[in-house]
Amino acid sequence: MPRGQKSKLRAREKRNKARSESRGPQTTTAAEEEEIPSSSSLTGAEAAAAAAAAEMPSTSQALPNTVSPSVSIIDQKAILLVQFIIRKYNMGELITKLDMIRFVIKKDKAHFNEILKKASELMVLAFGIDVKETDPIRHYYILVSKLHPICDARLSGEIMPRNGLLMTILCVIFMKGNCAQEEDVWKVLNAMGIHDEANHFAYGNVKKVITEDLVQERYLEYQQVPDSDPPRYQFLWGPRAHIETSKMRVLEFLAMTHNTTPSAFSSWYEDALKDEEERSQTRLAVILLTSFLALARSNNFAQQQ
Repeated sequence: MPRGQKSKLRAREKRNKARSESRGPQTTTAAEEEEIPSSSSLTGAEAAAAAAAAEMPSTSQALPNTVSPSVSIIDQKAILLVQFIIRKYNMGELITKLDMIRFVIKKDKAHFNEILKKASELMVLAFGIDVKETDPIRHYYILVSKLHPICDARLSGEIMPRNGLLMTILCVIFMKGNCAQEEDVWKVLNAMGIHDEANHFAYGNVKKVITEDLVQERYLEYQQVPDSDPPRYQFLWGPRAHIETSKMRVLEFLAMTHNTTPSAFSSWYEDALKDEEERSQTRLAVILLTSFLALARSNNFAQQQ
């Protein structure tokens, strides 16, 4: 090769090297690229999670303050972690701390607990799903539905984005004395970026969802306020909500959004405790009745022999 061309080649190589160094080291491995999906490859639930997490107000604002914070590195990692956790769940794979650090947290592993806590809050707000550690030694995690009478019931089946919406409405109803005016519900939803005049990215036609779908499924009751003219409407818990969740679980949801404990809301906490006591008495009565009927059948069978 002529000397002039060699000089040009060396100069080009130096420029390429300089550009590579200025961009910094590329740390994403092929495995990592495979694990963290691009926006075009997300499933419906994953896309909803990404959008919900990205647009979700801070937890203390969700019910219902208004100032929106700037997105920090912690928030960005939490959004990615939500997507990653849902992808793992949909693929039927174990959700582990090791994988979360390896594929999402990476160099920010010193902030793992903070990022996971933020991601868990986003999961609850967006989907009504909590992230629980089941193995403190190997650090395995499962997803737990907030809409379930058993606190540690492992999530199964499809992730429903509207569960977070339902939990929010049940919370507002509880806060308003077990009966919430429709305008009060919309004030909270509007503060969360959810409006009735346009389809929502995760929930679709929100007005239809909360006044028709969830009513037909008996999670909510939607009725006209007596003697209201012009007509106004109100929401109450439906019979299915009373079965599948409780005031205490809804209060835990409210406390989480304000980064505190249920007992911090003293009046509501007392109401929730009373509800828990009544539920315990009802469960005990059912157990006793079932045992009595079983014993009676056993005695009748013995007498017939």
